[in-house]
Amino acid sequence: MKIAILPGDGIGTEIVAEAVKVLKTLDLKFDMESALVGGAAYEAHGHPLPESTLKLARDADAILFGAVGDWKYDKLDRPLRPEQAILGLRKNLGLFANFRPAICYRQLTHASSLKPELVAGLDILIIRELTGDIYFGQPRGRRVATDGHFPGTEEAFDTMRYSRPEIERIAHVAFQAARKRSKRVTSVDKANVLETFQFWKDVMTEVGQQYPDVELQHMYVDNAAMQLVKAPKAFDVIVTGNMFGDILSDEASMLTGSIGMLPSASLNAKNQGLYEPSHGSAPDIAGKGVANPLATILSAAMMLRFSLNQPEAAARIEKAVDAVLTQGLRTPDIYSEGTTKVGTVGMGNAVVKALA
Repeated sequence: MKIAILPGDGIGTEIVAEAVKVLKTLDLKFDMESALVGGAAYEAHGHPLPESTLKLARDADAILFGAVGDWKYDKLDRPLRPEQAILGLRKNLGLFANFRPAICYRQLTHASSLKPELVAGLDILIIRELTGDIYFGQPRGRRVATDGHFPGTEEAFDTMRYSRPEIERIAHVAFQAARKRSKRVTSVDKANVLETFQFWKDVMTEVGQQYPDVELQHMYVDNAAMQLVKAPKAFDVIVTGNMFGDILSDEASMLTGSIGMLPSASLNAKNQGLYEPSHGSAPDIAGKGVANPLATILSAAMMLRFSLNQPEAAARIEKAVDAVLTQGLRTPDIYSEGTTKVGTVGMGNAVVKALA
C-alpha cells in the first residue's frame, strides 16, 4: 500500500504528522513517501506542484494531503499560487468525486453554533463534483468589454459548463452512496437561473430513474443553504456542482462544532484518492501546536476504507477518535468548560493510545 504524504503549508505539516503517527500504530505495512507541495514546493522548486510531486502522487494508491496556502503568496501570478497544487492534482489524477461527511459527534453537540437539538445525531454526506464547473471552464480571463452595461471598460469572465458524462458519473456516485445510507439524495442546483444547472437537473432526473429505491429531491442552492441551518437533519446525501459544493460543505462543517473535525476524500474512477481535512492551512496558528488533527486523522481512516481496502482499520481509527472525545480531550477549536484542553501532538498521542 503506497501512500504519498503531501503535508503542504501552515498547519499542514503538524496535522499530517499526527495522522502518519496514527497510521504507523496500525498493524499494517505502508510504503509512505513525502514530497513538497503548495507554497513549500514553490519556495524549493519555483512551482506549487513540481513534476516530481505529481509523479509520486500518480504512482501512489492514495495521497494524504495537509493544506496549502499562505497570505504571503497572494501576489504571485495565479498559476504559481499554492492553491493551484490542489487543483492540479484533481485535474491530473481525475479526482472527480469529493466526499465530505458532516457528522456531529454526540460529545460535541454544544460546540455547534446551532441548538443541540438541531444537530444531535447529524450525519450528512455532501458529494461535490470536483473537476468541472466554473473552476475549470474555458474560456476565462480579462478583456475590454464590447457589450453589456459598460462597453469599452475592463471586465473579467469565467465559464460555467458541465458535460453529460460529468454529471452522469457524479450522479451514479451519489445514488450508490445513498443506497448504503438512508436512500435519499438531494440534488442542489440553480436551474431557475442558470442553463448549466437546468441541464444538471435534467440529467440527475434521468439517472435517478435507474435507482427506483432511492428518493431524489431537487433544491435550489439558496434554499439548500437556508435549510442546512434550519433543519440540517432533513438531509442525507447532498450532490451538487463544484462551486456550490465548495460553499455548502464549508457551511455544513460548522454545524458539527468545528471545521477541524471534517475529513474529506476525492476519488477517481479507479478509487485512487486524495484525502485531506476540509479546513485550510491556517497560517495564523501555524507553529503554535494548537491545530486540531482529528479531521486529518479521520481523513486517513477514509483513505483506509475507500482506497486501501482496509475497512476494519478505518473503523478502529474512528472508534479511537470517539473514545478520545468521550474522555473529554479537546483542542482549542472544540474546547468548552469542563473538558481538558490539549494541543495538536497531545490529541494525536491520545488517539494512538486509544488505538492500543
